[in-house]
Amino acid sequence: MINVLLFAHLRETVGEEKLVIEAEKMSVSDVKAWLEALYQLELSTVMSAVNEEFAMDHTIVQSGDVIAFIPPISGG
Repeated sequence: MINVLLFAHLRETVGEEKLVIEAEKMSVSDVKAWLEALYQLELSTVMSAVNEEFAMDHTIVQSGDVIAFIPPISGG
């Protein structure tokens, strides 16, 4: 099982801060595609972290890992 953490507007859109994917292994890109299809999210500009380390789309996420999606933040 892969644990998914969502922040900011992603959390609000999905209505949850944490999701679980019943999978043994997926790439970050696969997880993004799963979320985009299931929740109609746009994840092309979000940063990804696996086990608290920034990750690229080709990074492999394994069962027991935590993947977080962090949208860009703007301020003024």
